[in-house]
Amino acid sequence: MSGNELKYINEAFQTNWLAPLGPNVDAFEKELANHVGVNEAVAVSSGTAAIHLALSLLDVKKGDKIFCSSLTFIASANPIIYQGAEPVFIDSEPETWNMSPQALKRAFKKAASDGKLPKAVVVVNLYGQSAKMDEIISLCDEYDVPIIEDAAESLGSTYKGKASGTFGKFGIYSFNGNKIITTSGGGMLISNDSDLLRKARFLATQARDPAPHYQHSQIGFNYRMSNILAGIGRAQLQVLENRVHARKSIFDKYNLELSNLPGFYFMPELKETTSNRWLTALTIDKYESGVSVKELLNALSEENIEARPVWKPLHLQPVFQGVQYYPHSPNDSISDLLFESGICLPSGSNMTDDDLLRVIQCIKDVVNSKKKRPKT
Repeated sequence: MSGNELKYINEAFQTNWLAPLGPNVDAFEKELANHVGVNEAVAVSSGTAAIHLALSLLDVKKGDKIFCSSLTFIASANPIIYQGAEPVFIDSEPETWNMSPQALKRAFKKAASDGKLPKAVVVVNLYGQSAKMDEIISLCDEYDVPIIEDAAESLGSTYKGKASGTFGKFGIYSFNGNKIITTSGGGMLISNDSDLLRKARFLATQARDPAPHYQHSQIGFNYRMSNILAGIGRAQLQVLENRVHARKSIFDKYNLELSNLPGFYFMPELKETTSNRWLTALTIDKYESGVSVKELLNALSEENIEARPVWKPLHLQPVFQGVQYYPHSPNDSISDLLFESGICLPSGSNMTDDDLLRVIQCIKDVVNSKKKRPKT
């Protein structure tokens, strides 16, 4: 917490605006929209809810197909299932770890030849790094398919000078407890289409018709953010740049200390983009380094240091077994390779220098111990 959150929380208590909606919600929406440079924003209960609303606004229904990044958290795809639609997973490419324009192009060609274009493309900006939006937008424009930009992890990042999350028909952010700023739980749906976002507010408040009695002519959702949580978000937004600076400093320290280790390769930053470095992620070539991701995770855990593998690709998840998948090239699945060799290091904005040095030293000790082990 920044320390300023209590100001807005106390205002909510003093004015008795506790339940969903209220002055903090209105202000948080306007402040976030202004910060990223879009017309409108709708504060909701989660990033997942924001994706679900976007799909609903695009009239996605049973039998429709949605192209979606594979290397991501399952929340990017679950709302597709909520709508009864069918996900089609698109592989990553090596320069951003995000959606491969090469694979997307093949998926579009096949869909067009089948006469069944997707209703939308869900593009994820992984770990704070923007996807290759120029190429992806060009393909989606060619086939007249809208983009939902899942920027849950990339608030504070930019692509060619423009805020991450602002390139699609809709953008979404997450304020879950692990994100770069948090409302404890919450999300935001953004767009330059004010009419659609007015409809989003309607759907997110149980689709209650404008009548003196409770009347509903369509199904809605209970997705609005509370006034208290929006107050937390307002204070958090004020320190977003500080948080981005802290995450970048953490990445820089890891990069300085570990990039010279054999087989250690940090997640790249695409030219003309800035990543918020939400998580410091890298791949480890076990043959060059002599250590596997699993061995390193275990060694860190023994020192009470939590690290994680990168996301397990959605096309490998048991729940999506048999779902159509387009790899980067016919014989080259980048997301599989990243899952096998990728690791996310501790990256919290409040990590101290001592915290960082402890993680770094543990990693160096593991690698050095492997070097000293006699060959058999």
